[in-house]
Amino acid sequence: MGVFNFKETNIPGVIVIDSKAFHDERGFFTETYNKGNFDQIKFKETFIQDNLSKSSKGVVRGLHYQINPNPMGKLVRCIKGKIFDVGVDVRKGSLTLGKWYGEILDDQNMKMIYFPPGIAHGFLCLADDTYVYYKCTGLYAKDDERALIWNDPAVGIKWPLDLIDGEPNLSDKDKVHPALAQADLF
Repeated sequence: MGVFNFKETNIPGVIVIDSKAFHDERGFFTETYNKGNFDQIKFKETFIQDNLSKSSKGVVRGLHYQINPNPMGKLVRCIKGKIFDVGVDVRKGSLTLGKWYGEILDDQNMKMIYFPPGIAHGFLCLADDTYVYYKCTGLYAKDDERALIWNDPAVGIKWPLDLIDGEPNLSDKDKVHPALAQADLF
């Protein structure tokens, strides 16, 4: 399948993508997206917006998603630094509603994760000066933006908080999101 290896997870539609890097004494080269390779796994989404964030160690961003009529899937890659990247299923009627998947992404392992619409996405930065780049299948729509609180005990995400110094750093907005039981589901 070209330079990518696609792996299904415990949540339907959430895909871990390993990409090969070609190293020599000058550094490395890797593809970050190739429509032909994604077409081979019957990937039907089209990316229409790209985002980049920079964060310090201990920052938590999320867990964000958008509801209809402006859903958004995300293909996430850590291009510098290290994150624990997480998705939570918020799709009404899903057999995995409230389940989560998480994995470390960094500038060494070259992994990406695709989170389809209906998956709340967030991450914990595990290194200073961390850059996270993601391709989105929808445009940002403030009226359709929703989120879950990052530490909902009913979801039970096992954040690797032992890898940061001190307490997680959240925006005022991310501190007050609802728990899954009170959230607007997708």
